[in-house]
Amino acid sequence: MPELLNNAYHAMTSYYGLFVIAHVLLQLGISARVIMRRLPVGVSLAWILVVDGFPVAGPLLYLVLGELRLGSRRAQRFKQLFRPVVMWLKELDDTRVKLEPGHPGQPFAELAERSLGFPPLSGGKMKLLPSWQVAFDAILEDIRVAEKSVFMEFYIWHPGGRADDVVDALLEAAGRGVDCRLLLDALGSRTFLRGPLARRLREAGVQVHAALPGGIFRLLFVRFDLRLHRKNVVVDGRVAYTGSMNLVDPRCFKQSSGVGQWVDAMARIEGPPVKALAITFLADWSVEVGERIEDLKQHSGPYPLPAAGETVVQAVPSGPAYALNAMERALVMAVYSAREEVILTTPYFVPDEPLQMAIVSAAMRGVSVTLVAPKHVDSKLVAFASNAFYAELIEAGVRVMKFSGGLLHTKSVTVDGEWSLFGSLNLDPRSLHLNFELSLGVYDDQFTQSLRGLQLEYVESSQRLTLDELESRPPATHLVESLARLVAPLL
Repeated sequence: MPELLNNAYHAMTSYYGLFVIAHVLLQLGISARVIMRRLPVGVSLAWILVVDGFPVAGPLLYLVLGELRLGSRRAQRFKQLFRPVVMWLKELDDTRVKLEPGHPGQPFAELAERSLGFPPLSGGKMKLLPSWQVAFDAILEDIRVAEKSVFMEFYIWHPGGRADDVVDALLEAAGRGVDCRLLLDALGSRTFLRGPLARRLREAGVQVHAALPGGIFRLLFVRFDLRLHRKNVVVDGRVAYTGSMNLVDPRCFKQSSGVGQWVDAMARIEGPPVKALAITFLADWSVEVGERIEDLKQHSGPYPLPAAGETVVQAVPSGPAYALNAMERALVMAVYSAREEVILTTPYFVPDEPLQMAIVSAAMRGVSVTLVAPKHVDSKLVAFASNAFYAELIEAGVRVMKFSGGLLHTKSVTVDGEWSLFGSLNLDPRSLHLNFELSLGVYDDQFTQSLRGLQLEYVESSQRLTLDELESRPPATHLVESLARLVAPLL
């Protein structure tokens, strides 16, 4: 008996020793992988901290979330899109604009085009829709008079209120033979996609598809938190909408979150720049549904589109299938190019080091920099991480304004009052590196001044954050915020 127990003990210790060795090798292997990928220093250090600091959960977390795994089929489809989309964009050369070197938006436009492929296009007409009510009214009006097609892609489509009015308008459009297609993020719109409204739409002939679907089996091959975050509506290939608004009525959405109603803005676009938004939608549709982009081209609307105005607009789609870090580089370039003023609005402020440094540097060289973010957000972790970045900004002279009129969800940047960036892009690592986003570079002082006016309205409904407020919080809160900042690159 003693010999049997002794053998069992030795066996257990041997297995335990093998487990420890295997685990250490796994940690070392993952740490080496992180270093070899040449990620931003903050991201690399954060992953090494997580992998080595949490012996079991850390490696598992990296295996699930650490790599940009689109999946082999989706990656292949994106690769096959490249040449057809490039040729398609070349057909827009008659409206293509190359901004003069002295134009304040030229550095951003040049970098965005070289990295992401879409050029600035002339002949646009832009109208700012400063609230969700105005945006819904305009979108519904265009759907109700649609003759050929309605394309819509959103991160969240949530039933209730005005969102149901859009469903009714789509049912009517499909009934008169309009080609209606909805591409909705599988995670953000899961309630709608599984509900009766989506079923009614499909039965009426509306094509409704989920983008980036998840599932336990897919976790082995695809990173589940890569999301379609775009807000894109194209009607008849002649009119388009984009901005920050999901297809939700804020009176019916997240009412128990304690942050108030979501505050959004959209833009209505006419003229040749609409073609770029149609291309963006149809490229996404091709990848997610499997239809050939060459076959979808006929659905993009009339060509050429006549000029509707004088605004130069550049579609800036971004995401993990595009050039690595391209959107972050372009955004940093926008801040560095400012000479007098930068105003930024975002619901989530968790900047990477290059963006934080660009904002600080702009303020320190005398540029008036204002950052407007909501006082309350729907993520405690993001709130803690954001607070850890504010002190450095305030010390550099940045006005940090905390909006108290709800969850400010508008994502916008105005530079020197002359050009602007507007769309779905948050100032956080997820939007800059993981999500499929859609922004517009608008090289027009009239639209930019309208957007700047809306930003200043947000400022009027905000309170300025001070260093005294930040420093008066309990030491435990400072510790949590500092820890959140360490893992911020992974959020």
